[in-house]
Amino acid sequence: MFNYFKDIKFDRNEWSGAFGDIGTDFPLIVGMIISAGLDSASVLVMFGIMQIFTGGLYKMPMPVQPLKAMATIVITQKISPCILYGGGLAIGISMFILNITKLIDWISQIVPKTVIRGIQLGLGIKLAMLALQDYVISDGIAGYYLAAIAFLVAISLIGNRKYPPAVFIIAIGMVYAFIFKIDGQIFVNAVGIYLPQIHTPTWGDILTGFFILAIPQVPLSIGNSILATNQIANDWYPERNISIRKIGYTYSLINLINPFFGGIPTCHGSGGIVGHHNFGGRTGGSVIIYGSLYILLGLFFSQGFNTIVNIFPLPILGILLLFEGLGLMLLVRDVAHSKTKFMIALLVGLISGGIRYGFVIGIFTGTFLYYAIERGFTGLGKINKDD
Repeated sequence: MFNYFKDIKFDRNEWSGAFGDIGTDFPLIVGMIISAGLDSASVLVMFGIMQIFTGGLYKMPMPVQPLKAMATIVITQKISPCILYGGGLAIGISMFILNITKLIDWISQIVPKTVIRGIQLGLGIKLAMLALQDYVISDGIAGYYLAAIAFLVAISLIGNRKYPPAVFIIAIGMVYAFIFKIDGQIFVNAVGIYLPQIHTPTWGDILTGFFILAIPQVPLSIGNSILATNQIANDWYPERNISIRKIGYTYSLINLINPFFGGIPTCHGSGGIVGHHNFGGRTGGSVIIYGSLYILLGLFFSQGFNTIVNIFPLPILGILLLFEGLGLMLLVRDVAHSKTKFMIALLVGLISGGIRYGFVIGIFTGTFLYYAIERGFTGLGKINKDD
């Protein structure tokens, strides 16, 4: 047990990093709970447990996140809980098959780094636009002022190890909520002890979930959850020696467990690592802290969760999400030395961030273009190592 937490810190920087991904996760979790009528305790507790599992296993900021394509479909089409759990199990099985057949290794060797950077750029664009178009404007004029203050704090302290910014940004949001939004009776009504519910997906749920939810998710998962996550983990934490297959196996495992306890489908993600890292996290401590907060919320406050979520100001979450998106976009810098590679990365980023099914179209388009240029089929010359 103690070895599991070896090399993990819980200092102020890890506490700051713990809030680096909340702007992405929280709205999706809330949306799925409300739209699909999910049990709040099950969702929150299982989401927290998986954070603690990956934080301790990887010893670095390797959080789990809701599966974005699945979450979007569930929220917009109000998919039933049974199909959601079936889809989660289906994608867990699919990722396990990709690993044991070593197809995931083959894909990782085929897709060039410049395409991965484009995928990260596209995801960063999506996150930044979501932050600016939905979150920052949500509280009207007051929200703009609140977002501006949070932005100034973030831009002034980003990268500061002594005074990590997310702690101050969250504190600003809490002060605002206490002054303008909180009704003490809300917390009184929410308090209780609630445990996850057991659920057994049927074969019909799994099959339906595979076609409705898993198939649209797989391309995004391969691009961002596996390839891009592996790239950034080895860029920033090379000493951990994270492999494609290890990420694939933990991705698979958490989705083979979650559905049986009412948890939502989850994945790893390069944006999550960037969020935790940008706000101070350097070990698995930030992820474990983050997960522990969800467990506490699920065990003791889940029945008032739908009310409580309306208290915390969305403009604050928007600024956290904005900086996560900017961090992802900045990763494209390491291919900027090559005009050709940079062009491909920009194209993939615009496709991924701008159109429906952009991640899968971007992967195929960028990879095809890369090898076409490399082999001189386009008349644009060739890509070489020094270009």
